[in-house]
Amino acid sequence: MKYLFLLASLTFFQTSFAQQDSLFIPKDIEVNTFINGTLLTPNNTVKPNLAIIIAGSGPTDRDGNQNFLKSNNLKKLAIGLSKNGIATFRYDKRIVKQIRKGNVDKNMMFDDFVTDASSVLEHFKNTNAYNKIYIIGHSQGSLVGLLAAKDKANGFISLAGAGQPIDQIIIEQVTKTAPQFKADTERIFKVLRQGKTTSDFPAALGSLFNLSVQPFIANWMSYNPIEEIAKLNMPCLIINGTKDLQVSENDAKLLNEASKNSSLKIYKNMNHILVTIEGDNLENSKSYNEPNRKLTTNLVFDIVDFIKKQK
Repeated sequence: MKYLFLLASLTFFQTSFAQQDSLFIPKDIEVNTFINGTLLTPNNTVKPNLAIIIAGSGPTDRDGNQNFLKSNNLKKLAIGLSKNGIATFRYDKRIVKQIRKGNVDKNMMFDDFVTDASSVLEHFKNTNAYNKIYIIGHSQGSLVGLLAAKDKANGFISLAGAGQPIDQIIIEQVTKTAPQFKADTERIFKVLRQGKTTSDFPAALGSLFNLSVQPFIANWMSYNPIEEIAKLNMPCLIINGTKDLQVSENDAKLLNEASKNSSLKIYKNMNHILVTIEGDNLENSKSYNEPNRKLTTNLVFDIVDFIKKQK
């Protein structure tokens, strides 16, 4: 009996994969020495629209995962879009490839991520295989996408993207969680704004202000998201959730207000990794390592609708 069950299970999975494969064709692509990713191309679609998906902070791979955090949120997003006729390309951040090779560039800057996103965009524009190309940036990838999209993409979508410079966000977080370090945090950022580094910081802030990461943070904080989105002459969709512990609804509203042509979607109970949380912060935190969760209802539909209605 157990063998019959196994055979039935295998048949089910083969059928599921066959149905999925009939909707789109996956292909791994190396854009350059820094960037590898997965292209999903819808079947029976001539010159589809393309969405380039940019991951958030840290060593995040093309699926939205890190070493001990696996949600597959960006993979689910890509598959959902491609099932609805939109080609997608998602890629590993350059640091992921470097970690795997044991050769991490200690001089990596925030601008390197912008260069990578721009290179991906140019690569697909040069193929002339797509009707329009959209940038979808998640978390830190929202700012990266803003900078890469300017004068090049046909539209921009921010998923849980900050509306303030990173120093202001960190100061707010420190004020809420460890107010005794607020003054030190503000002082250190003042030094970084002057183009300098400092070893004068409390041990408790070491993970934030390690000397090796200070130049990266200084580069990152030089960009103000609301100033950058105001420069975009393209349709934008700003998305956030009410249970996002990292980026507030107010950030989304700031981006929407600064944009020349945007719409705003706030999903009730959606968290930072784009899934619905019905419970407390413990459930929210655990969800970052629960890959079987589905994306928030209507998220994929609304992105598809935004892309397809652009003329």
